[in-house]
Amino acid sequence: MQRLAVLTSGGDAPGMNAATRAVVRAGIARGFEVLGVRHGYTGLIQGDFLPLGPRDVGGIIQLGGTMLGTTRCEELRTSSGCARALGQLRAQRIPALIVIGGNGSQTGAWELQRGGASVIGVASTIDNDLHGTDITIGATTAIDVALEAIDRLRVTAASLNRAFVVEVMGRHCGHLALIAGIAGGAEVIVIPEVETDPETIALQLRNAYARGKSHAIVVVAEGAKYNAQALAHHFGEHGERLGFDLRITKLGHIQRGGAPGAFDRMLGTLLGTAAVDAAAQSRFGIVVGMRDGKAADTPLQEVAGKMKPADVRLFDLAQMLAT
Repeated sequence: MQRLAVLTSGGDAPGMNAATRAVVRAGIARGFEVLGVRHGYTGLIQGDFLPLGPRDVGGIIQLGGTMLGTTRCEELRTSSGCARALGQLRAQRIPALIVIGGNGSQTGAWELQRGGASVIGVASTIDNDLHGTDITIGATTAIDVALEAIDRLRVTAASLNRAFVVEVMGRHCGHLALIAGIAGGAEVIVIPEVETDPETIALQLRNAYARGKSHAIVVVAEGAKYNAQALAHHFGEHGERLGFDLRITKLGHIQRGGAPGAFDRMLGTLLGTAAVDAAAQSRFGIVVGMRDGKAADTPLQEVAGKMKPADVRLFDLAQMLAT
């Protein structure tokens, strides 16, 4: 019986447990012996494996986070760390490794593939910044969390006739801010992909009030040049001239937690199963994602070290709808 290992790496994302569950159960159904790796690449380097059966992954599909644990492993970036990880795979007689994670995780997967391992990535990050996939595991749940916060803050903004800034995660990709901003009816959206400045944002807010609006919501991506901290500093210094100040809310890691929504549970299940199918067919050196509603492969080499930006066509839509 061939062995198959699975690990989760990098930032946790709602739906990772669904993907892990699918890998284990589909793997066993395909005739694999499945091992889990605790704590991502750190556990791989240290040889922290555990056998997983169908009952070991029971009751986890609805849970946020990852039952295997995860880390951001700098050691894998070194030649010695990569060599130790490859040595552990050989020592455990593991011919196939499935890596559930985002950009940094798949970059690590590519390094292992280059070193002689047989690796399959599963696209999982709340940032939705991976090439080769329309959507990644965790992104829709993170958007729903941001949207709930925007809806709640709008109630207070309307009551007090104020402008609120909501900063969402996403690293250097504005997808979360863009989608949450459109769905939340934000007056202003600030993302890394579209250059702007505090004076332009202030003008947009003044215009919103001139059109009869009594309050405003600004949704900002954390990776934007003028994120929440930069905007707070500018409006704090020039508030009297600009005519108003801003109230700041940073959602931060709140977006990672909580139970995955139905879409992320299904996406994790479909992509985890597709990764096992790829292993059974000896299709390695790929990342499994979703394109046009179907599971699709992208070479790891085309994903590693790259970032997919937000769709700026949606930014034009957001500006039109904010009138």
